[in-house]
Amino acid sequence: MDLNTIETVLRPRSRCQLPAWREGDACLAGGTWLFSEPQPRTRRLVDLASLGWPPHTIGPEGLTLAATCTLAQLDRLERPPTWSAASLIGECCRALLGSFKIWNTATVGGNLCLALPAGPMIALAVALDARCTIWSADGTERDLPAADFVLGPQHNALHPGEILRSLRFPLAALTRRTAFRRISLSPAGRSGALLIGTRDVDGAVALTVTAAVRKPVRLTFDALPDDATLADRLGAAIPDALYHDDVHGRPDWRRHVTGLLAREIRDTLREAGRCT
Repeated sequence: MDLNTIETVLRPRSRCQLPAWREGDACLAGGTWLFSEPQPRTRRLVDLASLGWPPHTIGPEGLTLAATCTLAQLDRLERPPTWSAASLIGECCRALLGSFKIWNTATVGGNLCLALPAGPMIALAVALDARCTIWSADGTERDLPAADFVLGPQHNALHPGEILRSLRFPLAALTRRTAFRRISLSPAGRSGALLIGTRDVDGAVALTVTAAVRKPVRLTFDALPDDATLADRLGAAIPDALYHDDVHGRPDWRRHVTGLLAREIRDTLREAGRCT
């Protein structure tokens, strides 16, 4: 879509060339959402792709993804064989049902910043304990857990003038056992519930709930929970008002399938443990 309110497009080559933020600014990464509907209040675009960030870096401490890394670049990433959680990358990429054009344009950072409940990069980041590096307008940086980045539908933790620079995934999280479940109202529909479970070598379990809820919910357990414990923890962590309500699923349906998928994930992690 043509954005006929845009007066200026800036393409900075370094951080020092980033402009001072002003009302009407918008950061452009992939632009798959930005150009999908009118933006009547937007006057200036700052193209982050011109900064030339490497899409991903693998190091001894884990994986770093630039906010401008596209889904296609992430999906093609060659992961070390010791990363038992690496299968989540492909599963989460494919949870965003888009054409190859979308995959080659949509970015990891854009998916987080848009903060839609069904954003699969949000689920990946929260489930694997990612931390966000944020560039502040005063030239400093701040660090924020991905679990605290999304505050609600299309509402994130960035302050005016701040930019999401990268996501850092710790090595310990990348070597966990994992289980992934997703459901939608139609085969090619937006996620109505997307849950990820992880299990550490010491038996500790984490369950991340997204898509069904207005913001990510992450529960931790010392060991695999029984049905009653799992239901009690989900009920306490997700009040009725937190379940998302839109054309892709009613809150009562989302609550039901969340419980069902959570039990399936628990059972999958138990079976995986028996096979090792």
